[in-house]
Amino acid sequence: MRLLHTSDWHLGRSFHGVGMLDAQQDFIDQLVEVVSMEKVDVVLIAGDVCDRALPGVDVVRLLDDALVRLTDAGAQVVLTSGNHDSAIRLGFASRLLERGGVHLRTRLAELDVPVLFPLDPAEDGPVLAIYGIPWLEPRLVAEHLGVEPASHFEVTRAATAKIRSDMVTRASGRTVHSVVLAHTFASGGISSDSERDLSIGGVGAVPLDLFDGFGYTALGHLHGRQTLSPTVRYSGSPLAYSFSEAKHRKGGWLVEADATGITDVREVQWDAPRALAVLRGTLDHLLTAEEHAWAEAAYCQITLTDSQRPAQAMDKLRARFPDTLVLGFEPEGAAAATTTSYSSRLAAADDDLSICCGFLEHVRGRSTDDAEAAVLGEALEAVRLGEMSR
Repeated sequence: MRLLHTSDWHLGRSFHGVGMLDAQQDFIDQLVEVVSMEKVDVVLIAGDVCDRALPGVDVVRLLDDALVRLTDAGAQVVLTSGNHDSAIRLGFASRLLERGGVHLRTRLAELDVPVLFPLDPAEDGPVLAIYGIPWLEPRLVAEHLGVEPASHFEVTRAATAKIRSDMVTRASGRTVHSVVLAHTFASGGISSDSERDLSIGGVGAVPLDLFDGFGYTALGHLHGRQTLSPTVRYSGSPLAYSFSEAKHRKGGWLVEADATGITDVREVQWDAPRALAVLRGTLDHLLTAEEHAWAEAAYCQITLTDSQRPAQAMDKLRARFPDTLVLGFEPEGAAAATTTSYSSRLAAADDDLSICCGFLEHVRGRSTDDAEAAVLGEALEAVRLGEMSR
């Protein structure tokens, strides 16, 4: 049988203020096509199905449409909840949906209740047991799992122990091969800017050896597709949700299983509807360089390096790059960033001229030159003389 490992759909998410429902619909179209062409038996979604705990009506409609199309294409779906999802809302009507081939694993009580798929026609032949570990908030689940202290490591260790215990029980008289979905930050994973920090309430990353002994672990949370070990992988998000993901190759993992267990894992690619461009340079160079022509149709993050902040920079850039979403300013040759806050430097200033020069440095990102300091000094002196003449 074939399984397709996905995660972090984040339905309903925006990209720097740009709605992404159309792009997410495009991904679902590709997903359904792959399921049909590759004859996928089970689609795995390892958490963060939606971007918010209370998704909008259009998001719910998109998810409903996706599940109907996937099951119509011949696949069953096993999904678990992530830190962006509401486990209770996402798990609604789970027993009813299971009859239609959509298996939700969002509750602690279901940690050791796998979805079973026969790998052999014989009644007592090998089976594939798919378990789901939803996002576990240590402070909320530690007592239920009977662990102390409340950390990501302890609650994940307790969850995997329950799964191993169930595997031992089920293996009595038959062979059980396992797949585990988990939404967590495993040691060795490379993060990006669009993931929410998991370290609140305990240790952020869990050690990889917690997943030893499972045939395949389908991880969710990190948005870059990556292999932590031959049996532990992140599928990553199907779309880029931050400019730090501009160089990601988005896709999933197609997992092959038979009576002997997991036999093969290979990449599946998703085509991005829009490219991401991270550009840097002076305004004149960016507006004229042919090397940046490809970025005219991309979402752009641009950092200007002019020594002075150009007037109407965003308007000028958008004349060539209409979808410039982020604009920064880092003048070349600027003084190295100080570790002290602006308010602390202001408090340490010993005269009015130092205060004015410090303000200019703070807003422009470079030190005041001698000519500018002289003009400021003359202006301050004129103010003093005016005050004295009153």
